[in-house]
Amino acid sequence: MKNIEDSAGFPDELLARRIEYLSGFMTAERYATLCRAVDMRTRYMTVCMENTFHPQNASALVRNCEAFGIQDIYTVEEHCRFSPNTNIVRGTDKWIDIHKYSRSTDLIADLRQKGYRIVATSPHTDDRTPESFDVTTGPFALFFGTEHAGISDEVIRNADEFIRIPMGGFVESLNVSASAAILLYLLSNRVRNAPVDWQIPETERNEILLRWMKSTVKDSGRILKRGGF
Repeated sequence: MKNIEDSAGFPDELLARRIEYLSGFMTAERYATLCRAVDMRTRYMTVCMENTFHPQNASALVRNCEAFGIQDIYTVEEHCRFSPNTNIVRGTDKWIDIHKYSRSTDLIADLRQKGYRIVATSPHTDDRTPESFDVTTGPFALFFGTEHAGISDEVIRNADEFIRIPMGGFVESLNVSASAAILLYLLSNRVRNAPVDWQIPETERNEILLRWMKSTVKDSGRILKRGGF
């Protein structure tokens, strides 16, 4: 289940024409802002959440992903729904794609098919830190567990790698949204400075940009129809 709108599937030339046409109905500054944001988006790394119980944490995770340019969030809702608080999210969820699953097993299988490494954010005998984790060996999906139980046994069994945040105090763990913010900031910066293809392919980039533009321009559907699209 996805919150992806129907801009997908258009031929590249038609996408470009729709974008060019709709850009005439917003300020140049607004269009430039959307272009800068979409050009910083990545699907090279992604975030996976299991049974996020608290709406505040779900909301913070959405804002974290948007802020650091992570285009996709994958959620497992086996025991509870992923329900961000609209007052906290404040519309940032319209800039990212949320994919919902009922079981971790199905999500892991889909991510592997897409070429992702499964990375559990949990201490392990062979774990890595954000500084030592190798971002160059392929796309990766960071799994975060519940606030109470942590990451599921299913993810632990299927994880390709483990990553932890080193801490020097008495606290043994951080809130899930705080952990995500730290990891996303550090790893997204490393990814963008690594010799990897981290940017979203052009066709997907334009699909996202068009969707954003349609959500920004009032009566965009009517405007596009009037323009012959």
